[in-house]
Amino acid sequence: MDYPNDQAPGAPVRSGIPEHGRIPKYYAVKAKVGALVEELGEGGLLPTERDLAVRFEVSRETVRQALRELLLEGRLRRQGRGTVVAGPKLEQPLSLASYTEGVRRQGRRPGRSLISLDRFPCPDALAPEIGAARGEPVWHMERVLLADDERVGLESTYVEVARVPRLDVEFDPDSSFYAYLHDRLGIEFGDADERIETVLATPREALLIGTPPALPMLLIHRISRDTAGRPLERVRTLYRGDRFSFTAHLGRQG
Repeated sequence: MDYPNDQAPGAPVRSGIPEHGRIPKYYAVKAKVGALVEELGEGGLLPTERDLAVRFEVSRETVRQALRELLLEGRLRRQGRGTVVAGPKLEQPLSLASYTEGVRRQGRRPGRSLISLDRFPCPDALAPEIGAARGEPVWHMERVLLADDERVGLESTYVEVARVPRLDVEFDPDSSFYAYLHDRLGIEFGDADERIETVLATPREALLIGTPPALPMLLIHRISRDTAGRPLERVRTLYRGDRFSFTAHLGRQG
C-alpha cells in the first residue's frame, strides 16, 4: 500500500507540521539532519554544529535545538567530542522474561555492573510487596544494566533474605537473577504487576548511567510472585528513554 509521506507507518502524524503550515525553523533543520542521518548510517559521524549551521544557513542555536531533539529520540548519540548516528533502540518485551533474555534476542550482549548489595530490616511499606514481616532482613541489590558494555539502565531489586539466604556468596551479580532463582533455588516466577512512567533521572542516577540529568527515562516498577502466588521481589528499573522501547502482545479477553 502506498502512503502519503507524512502517513507512512511509524511516521509522526502529519510529520509534526502544524495545521497552519508554518514550520518552526529548528524543525526544518531537524528534518534535514534526519535525512543526513539516514545517509550516514549507524556509527556515521555527523558534521559539527558550525558546519551544519553554514550548510543550512541558520544559527548554531537552531542547529543545537534540532540536534537536542534527535539525541533525545535516540537517533544520535555523543561519542567523545563528536556526535554519531545511533543504532536502533533495544526492544524490551513487557513479560516475565528477564532483561538478559530480551537483550540476547536482539543479538546484543547483556551485562550488569554491581553498585551495591545491602542487607537491612524490612520497612513497613516494603513488607507486603515482598512477603516479609516488618523488621525481617531483606536484600537490596543495585546494578547498572549494560548492552554491549554500553550503560543503558539502573536496576534496584528488593527480596527477602529468607528466600535467598546466600545471595551475597552464591550469586554472580553480572548474571541473571531470574536464572539464579530458577536454576539454583528452584523458584519459578508465576506472575507480576508492572507500572510504567516517564521520569527524569536524579543526579546520582544520571551519573551511574552516564547520561545528562535532563534525558527522559522510562521507569518500571515490578512486583513479582512465584507460582504459588507468594510475593517474591520488588524491582525498580530505570531505562534510558533514548535507547529503549517496550513491546507487548495484547489478546482479547473472554
